Amino acid sequence: MSSSPDTTLVKDQDQQPETSDSASVEAGLDALETYQAQRTPIGQVLRQKVLPPILGIALVLALWQLAYSLHLTSEYKLPSPADVFGALQDLWYQGTLFSIIWTSVWRGLSGFALSVVIGTPLGLLVAQVKPIRAAVGPVLAGLQALPSVAWVPAAVIWLGINDSAMYAVILLGAVPSIANGLISGIDQVPPLYLRAGKTLGATGLRGARHILLPAALPGYLAGLKQGWAFSWRSLMAAELIASSPDLGLGLGRYLENQREFSDMSGVLLGIVLILFVGVAIDLLFFSPIERRVLRSRGLLVSTR
Repeated sequence: MSSSPDTTLVKDQDQQPETSDSASVEAGLDALETYQAQRTPIGQVLRQKVLPPILGIALVLALWQLAYSLHLTSEYKLPSPADVFGALQDLWYQGTLFSIIWTSVWRGLSGFALSVVIGTPLGLLVAQVKPIRAAVGPVLAGLQALPSVAWVPAAVIWLGINDSAMYAVILLGAVPSIANGLISGIDQVPPLYLRAGKTLGATGLRGARHILLPAALPGYLAGLKQGWAFSWRSLMAAELIASSPDLGLGLGRYLENQREFSDMSGVLLGIVLILFVGVAIDLLFFSPIERRVLRSRGLLVSTR
């Protein structure tokens, strides 16, 4: 029995919205994929990422030069940017610039790597075992709040004025931050992930490797960034206080030497170099990893 024209028309009208909605969703997804596949023009990257920091640095130098020109304080206390650049040239011509920077960078990076090796399993253990968390968790929080410079006298007495004392101060400053970052990331993992992992047989070390660490990666990465900051600050504090020919000349010791010589140009140069290294490590290492992690989770548009 054939359908009447009116019945056919009603069926077409009922099906049309569903087809239209489906087509709209597909078109939206296609547009989203197309947008994510686009690459930002190099000119836009320069305007948005490179130009603002350059303008900020130029503004700071202009204000610095203005304060120097207006003689707001004595030249002994505030040398000009040109004087600081002259101190940089002196280190360059002496051939000691890169050795001073590398001495501190190597200690900082190697101490940070050791902190990651210790802090990661410690964070997993504290996050997963309730009795250990009750006992060790407050200790980690207290250690993270303790200024790293407070450990320098104790490390010198325990280990002597040598590299071991430097690394001990770095570990005591960085390990709590890395462990607490991982604990925080694990606490934010949805329980559904853990149940799904157990169903698939991912328990113990396999569960930690394939479920906990990937799911907790944003929090863990934040802990790593903070751990690096603590490593670098701890090292600078140790180099400022501890002095020995066996330690070589790092940035912290260079800064203290210039202070002893009452050379304000050298002091400001030391501060600038310490700041430069800390920011450079973050921009070259941690920021690309952070963008990649956020992008993989759909939290960052790929064109940024």
